[in-house]
Amino acid sequence: MSELHIYNSLNRQKEKFEPLHAPHVGLYVCGPTVYSNVHLGNVRTFSSFDMIYRYLVFLGYNVRYVRNITDAGHLTNEQGEGVNRMESQAKLESLEPMEIVQKYTVGFHDICNLFNLKPPTIEPTATGHIIEQIEMIETLIDKGFAYEINGSVYFDVKKFNETNNYGELSGRNIDELIAGYRDLDGQDEKKNSIDFALWKAATTAHIMQWRSPWGQGFPGWHLECSAMSTKYLGTSFDIHGGGMDLKFPHHECEIAQNKGACNDGGARYWMHTNMLNFNGQKMSKSFGNSILPIELITGEHTLLDKGYSPMVVKFLFLQSHYSSELDINIKGLQDAEKGLKRLMDARANAIKLIGTSTQVNDIDHQMKQLASDCKAHMDDDFNTAKTIATLFELSSIVNNLKDGHIKSENIQADSINLLQQTFENYLIHVFGLKPLEKAQSNKLDDVLQLLIDMRKEAKVKKDFATSDKIRNELLAKGIQLKDEKDGSMTWDFVN
Repeated sequence: MSELHIYNSLNRQKEKFEPLHAPHVGLYVCGPTVYSNVHLGNVRTFSSFDMIYRYLVFLGYNVRYVRNITDAGHLTNEQGEGVNRMESQAKLESLEPMEIVQKYTVGFHDICNLFNLKPPTIEPTATGHIIEQIEMIETLIDKGFAYEINGSVYFDVKKFNETNNYGELSGRNIDELIAGYRDLDGQDEKKNSIDFALWKAATTAHIMQWRSPWGQGFPGWHLECSAMSTKYLGTSFDIHGGGMDLKFPHHECEIAQNKGACNDGGARYWMHTNMLNFNGQKMSKSFGNSILPIELITGEHTLLDKGYSPMVVKFLFLQSHYSSELDINIKGLQDAEKGLKRLMDARANAIKLIGTSTQVNDIDHQMKQLASDCKAHMDDDFNTAKTIATLFELSSIVNNLKDGHIKSENIQADSINLLQQTFENYLIHVFGLKPLEKAQSNKLDDVLQLLIDMRKEAKVKKDFATSDKIRNELLAKGIQLKDEKDGSMTWDFVN
């Protein structure tokens, strides 16, 4: 069906993509942990896999795209111990854990809509698959790869490594890992420091807990993705994706769990997106450069010169390969804004062109070659950067045709049609971009709806200081929120 090649993190090389059950493709992507606002690095990862999903569909594949919601079990250290993120945030905000889950799941979906990301085919939650996780643990215990102590269950990494290779994805050495682990909560009850939690016994103070054969408890973070990916895609499926930070230990543990329980490592192709920096530094609250997606859109951050359309941000992401580290800065955002406008203008102008020639000339050949190059670049591990560079070359031809430097009557009709289709296919269908004027008009409505929802939530919690702050600061910028009798809110511009 295609000549698509994917860089497989598992084998550290590009490989021809050959689905198990073509034309069907199974794609699993690790979704957000919904205890806080989604950050910009998450948006890059989900934008990248949105593009990958779209391109697979463009190639004619029938894709089942599964992206989970982590609403339980994600603990604060890499071995699956420590503090539960949902419960910790619930205490900070004086809410129930599932209120935290709902709040930030809605926020995540709002951001996905702003960036025009397609929803997955299935979006399972960890709490909705407790039974499947317990069943997988029981299988691992029966096969000798897990053990129970004091109501908690741990994966026996040394036992697994006797017949398998723990560390094959990340390139880690098990002896070095054991030597390098510091003392951690619960380590004294484990056989080895490297063993990770499949199930944790819960104290009475732990709110999110479920019945299990080992007593009241809750699942480990790594387990949920193994349970959900195999449930919806089978014990062997095509692609598993996520951020580079998940390669170890999360994805490494998934492979071990899958092999231990199912005699199969799950995905055949593992894909990882890289990290974001801002002005050459890792994005971090301690550096003061951790910018939320909504702040980048509104411009409400001291490091920004103005707000940028989600389409501009998305276009900036696409100008680098998904596996490359990307540095965001003001100049890059400004250049992306100009570049996206140039390509969208070229698309609009290309639609108006009509070719009438019956002769094939050099421009016909050049246009067809560039269109072919776009697909070749995308088939080369989804190289959006090279594809965009090729679209810029095509935009130069469009400008020459528009300005009369090249006569459209000298161009074949099928060449013009191919030119039009190429812009439409890659900009709109594969990259998921919108024309800036449309994106800008939708953006204000979307941002204001987010602020209205935040104000409603503040009023429900009787946080009138926050409610008033949102209303007053919008009013200062010429936007008035109005409380309607039915409890809804509307907005209008004021002088």
